[in-house]
Amino acid sequence: MSKKTHQQQLAARKAKRQAEREVERRRQRRNLGITVTAIAAVVVVLVGVFVVFGVGGDDKPAASPVPAENKPASIPTAMAPAPKRATPLASEVNCTYKKSTEPAAKKVDPPADGKTKASGTSKVSLNTSIGDLQLTLDSALAPCTVKNFLSLVGQKYFDNTKCHRLTVGEGLQVLQCGDPSGTGSGGPGYSFADEVYPTLKYGRGILAMANSGANTNGSQFFIVYGDASGLTPQYTAFGTIDEPSVKLIDKVAEAGVTPQNGPQDGTPITPVDIKSATAAA
Repeated sequence: MSKKTHQQQLAARKAKRQAEREVERRRQRRNLGITVTAIAAVVVVLVGVFVVFGVGGDDKPAASPVPAENKPASIPTAMAPAPKRATPLASEVNCTYKKSTEPAAKKVDPPADGKTKASGTSKVSLNTSIGDLQLTLDSALAPCTVKNFLSLVGQKYFDNTKCHRLTVGEGLQVLQCGDPSGTGSGGPGYSFADEVYPTLKYGRGILAMANSGANTNGSQFFIVYGDASGLTPQYTAFGTIDEPSVKLIDKVAEAGVTPQNGPQDGTPITPVDIKSATAAA
């Protein structure tokens, strides 16, 4: 085999590997929404409980080692700058919350339609099984989204729910929560429009809404704990999470996932249960 032929073969193999990685990243981005079936989620949760807690008694089986492919290869440590619109919104915007055809995962009333201030921040604390997660919601970014989130917090919609999805792959490292059914397909029974803009970027510490397409926001949200370079600006960013809270999520990511939508996308092996959500007075 000539040296030139050998180099051509190496280049072809490298291109093939790169193409396969890009296909996997695109598939994960498409799945950043409301797509997981209830049956699959129940199976995964049961498997996760068995791995972490065993079956009781004195003869508990040792937990199987988590394969490296089900864990992040690395997690960026630098926090992303807080998102900011290049062109500020008007002082007030009109918000509309439309009833969905799908029933609510948990009974809740939508916020009232009408004008909402597009300024100011609000603090929310999520008391979870891994510790308290401290959120700052920014109405200058997404006033209708912030209004909705605070409404759900006030109605205890997020209380006693679990974060059902974790992704650990290159380009998409997020923890997804906000579905009381725990299936990945549940919502509040209504939807509202996106509040995105072309220069929106995601990174470590950013809080954003999950969706199943344009203008389908409801209750599911995700926290970016690491790399989000694979995301395009189609998910409404509405605030941030502080660094100590992100470090708690790092530990969850490092424990890995029970695969569901590929080896780097599934249920967190370390459960993240939201016991209560509280807005600062």
